[in-house]
Amino acid sequence: MFEIPPLLILVVLVALVFDFTNGAHDCANAIATVVSTKALSPRTAVLMAAVLNLIGALLGEEVAHTLGSGIVNPEIVAGSHILVLAALIGAIAWNLITWHYGIPSSSSHALIGGLIGAAVVHDGFNSLHGMSIAQKVLIPLVCSPLAGFAAGFLLMGLITVFLYRSNRTKVNRAFFKLQMLSSAFMATSHGLNDAQKTMGVITLALLIFGQIDVVHVPLWVKLACALAMSGGTAVGGWKIIKTMGHRIFKLEPVHGFAAESSASLVITAASLFGAPVSTTHTISACIFGVGATTRLSAVRWGVAGNLVLAWILTLPASAAIAAISFLILDACGLS
Repeated sequence: MFEIPPLLILVVLVALVFDFTNGAHDCANAIATVVSTKALSPRTAVLMAAVLNLIGALLGEEVAHTLGSGIVNPEIVAGSHILVLAALIGAIAWNLITWHYGIPSSSSHALIGGLIGAAVVHDGFNSLHGMSIAQKVLIPLVCSPLAGFAAGFLLMGLITVFLYRSNRTKVNRAFFKLQMLSSAFMATSHGLNDAQKTMGVITLALLIFGQIDVVHVPLWVKLACALAMSGGTAVGGWKIIKTMGHRIFKLEPVHGFAAESSASLVITAASLFGAPVSTTHTISACIFGVGATTRLSAVRWGVAGNLVLAWILTLPASAAIAAISFLILDACGLS
């Protein structure tokens, strides 16, 4: 008779909890600008983001393959049934800490940090795929915010040049409607990149427990992760929405359109490459880029400093929590 190990069931459930918190924590990425400019009501924006996160999560699995086999070596960690559980505890803990304080940190890098911390405690640094981590985590970690800032600055600059002589009220009225499309694009791209990360982690757990032979995302995993993320999105992250939509730069509809469109393009490109980038990093950088086209003093750079500090701390903090969790779980006799 086919039996599923109880520990694997626990790992899957915790992974879906992480996916739920990811949706609640990161939904602000998709809707902060459209809410702050009042293009959509908060309730409508959250509902739209939840549905499109669900759709986006089903559109690919390149990022899932990176999380499933590109961070840790499945062959080396195959005997460690608690590795994924410890990684998830580290990621969820950091998500909850930053969510409590309204800090838009990266759920993606919290999860990656958790995997790294748990794997290193299990079998040292040889359990990691160093080249893959460098190419698809560390380089995108630096490049995605830079690309977001540049894309936001460039797109807003082009809009400003082409509409320089246009009536400001008419311009904002037009972009008031266009921003609904850009927000929808942003929500879909968020689901495409972020939900796949949990898919990859569950797939890695299935591989470790011997339930599958190769890294391939089963359909039930895709559906479960998509639903968990969309459910979390429906809860909303109102503290983070306030930070993203108001504290960085005073947004108008044209600014929201430029920030969302540029961020969506960067995130979609990264998803096709299989890079688990931070949607938080990207949209934040795009907002800064858009704001900088007005004048540098229009952007609250003090907020930027706090965000950067959170970004820097995410990987080591989540790795440390995951490492401690691994040791505790191991001491409790789980394996």
